[in-house]
Amino acid sequence: MSLPQSTRTPFNRRLFLSLAAAGGMSATLAACGGGTSPRDGADPVAATGDGGAGGYDGPAVDLAFWNGFTGGDGPTMKALVDTFNSEHGNIAVTMTTMQWADYYSRLPSAVTSGNGPDIGIMHLDSVATNAARNVIQPLDDVASALELAEADFATVPWQAGIYDGQRFAIPLDVHPLGFYYNKDVMEEAGLDPEAPPTDNDSYMAALEDLKAAGIEGHWASPFPFTGGLTLQALIYQFGGSLFNEDGTQVTWGEAPGVEALTWWVDLAKNGHSPANVDQDADYVALKNGTTAFNWNGIWQINDLKQSDISWGVAPLPNIGGSGGVWAGSHQFVLPRQRSEDANKAQASRVFLSWISEQSQAWAEAGQVPARNSARETPEFEALPEQAALAEQLDDLRFIPTVPGIADCMAEFDRALNEAVLSGAEPEAILADTASRAQTILDENASRYSG
Repeated sequence: MSLPQSTRTPFNRRLFLSLAAAGGMSATLAACGGGTSPRDGADPVAATGDGGAGGYDGPAVDLAFWNGFTGGDGPTMKALVDTFNSEHGNIAVTMTTMQWADYYSRLPSAVTSGNGPDIGIMHLDSVATNAARNVIQPLDDVASALELAEADFATVPWQAGIYDGQRFAIPLDVHPLGFYYNKDVMEEAGLDPEAPPTDNDSYMAALEDLKAAGIEGHWASPFPFTGGLTLQALIYQFGGSLFNEDGTQVTWGEAPGVEALTWWVDLAKNGHSPANVDQDADYVALKNGTTAFNWNGIWQINDLKQSDISWGVAPLPNIGGSGGVWAGSHQFVLPRQRSEDANKAQASRVFLSWISEQSQAWAEAGQVPARNSARETPEFEALPEQAALAEQLDDLRFIPTVPGIADCMAEFDRALNEAVLSGAEPEAILADTASRAQTILDENASRYSG
C-alpha cells in the first residue's frame, strides 16, 4: 500500500481510496471480457531457467518497475532501486509511482497493449485475480532459484502468493494493524501509560476510567479505514471469519460477526466514542490528545515519530478471546509481456531476486519483513515498534486467495457504515450484506472458471 509515513499529512484518504480500489479491481479486470486475457494464457519466457540466480551478463536493458509507494515508503524503495542500478551496469530500472487506484486500473490494459511494466508490486488480495486473468506470470522459477520455502517466510504472506498450484508472487512484507495509545491522555485518566490493556476486561475498564475523566477513549470509525480493518480483526478475535477457508462462502453474517460489530457500535452507545466520526478523525484525535486509543496500521509509526506526543504501540488487545489481526502484504510480481524478450525476462528476475533480499532495509520504511531471517537481525530488533507488531505474525489473517473475492468487500463496508451511522441492527445488516456478497462471489466463481 501507499501507506502514510513521515513525508505526508496525517490524513489517510489515500489508503481509504486504495482499499476501495482493491475492492473494485476485479470488476475492472472482468470488464476486459469474460474469458479474455492479455496473452490468452501463453507461457512466459523462462529466461535462462535459473530464476535470476545466475545474474545477467547480456546487453544493456531498461526495465520498468511500477508500484503505488506514494507515501514515505516511496523514497526507501527508490533508494533500493538506485543501489541496484549502481551495482548492475547493464540493467537500468526506472521506478514509476502512482496512486494504487490508478495502478490497478491501468495495469491490465497496459499489459494487453504491450505497454505494461516489467516488474510490479501487488497487494496479496489482488494476486489471484491478476493471475486468473493472465496479467501476471508464474514465479516458481524464482522461488526455486532462491531456494525459497515456506520456512523462510511468515506463513500467511507466503501462502498468499500461490494460486491454482503455482506461485505468482514473492512476498516482500506484511503490514498489520497495531494498538496505538497516547500516554499523556492515559495519565489524565489515572491509567498506567506503560501498561496498556491487553484483553476485553482491561480494555473496557480503561475506557470506563477515560470516560469518567471526560475522555472518549476509542473513536469508532464507520469507514473502511480504520473501522473496516478493525472490524475484520474483531471478527477473527471473536472466532469468526469473513469467508470460509476455500473462499466459496461469505461468513461475516454469522454469530462472531454480529458480536464484533455489536462491540464496535456499542463504543458510541456507551459514551466511549462520538456518534459520528469523520474519515481519519480517529487518528487525528489520537495525535491531538482528544482520545487515548486507536487501532491503526504499522505505517503510522514513522508519522508518530515526527509528532510531539508521548505515544506507544503494542499488539492488538484480544477482545474476543481468539487470536486475529488484520494485515496486508506487498508482493513482487512479473507482469506478462506481449512481446517476449529473454534478456529482459532474465534481468527482471535478477532485480526481483536482489531486492527480495533487502528486507531489512525495507523495514525502515515502516514494514515487517516477510523474510524470517530479516526479522531475526539485530537491525530489526533495533526498531522496537516494528518488532512489537511483528509479535502478531502467528495471528495474521488474510482473505482467501480466490479471484474476484475483493469485490465482495464493498458489501462488508456498507454493513459497517450503516450500523455505525444509520443505526442498522448488526445481525440484520450483516445478514443482508453477506447475502449480496454471496451472489457476487458465486458470479465471480463462474466468471473466473470460464
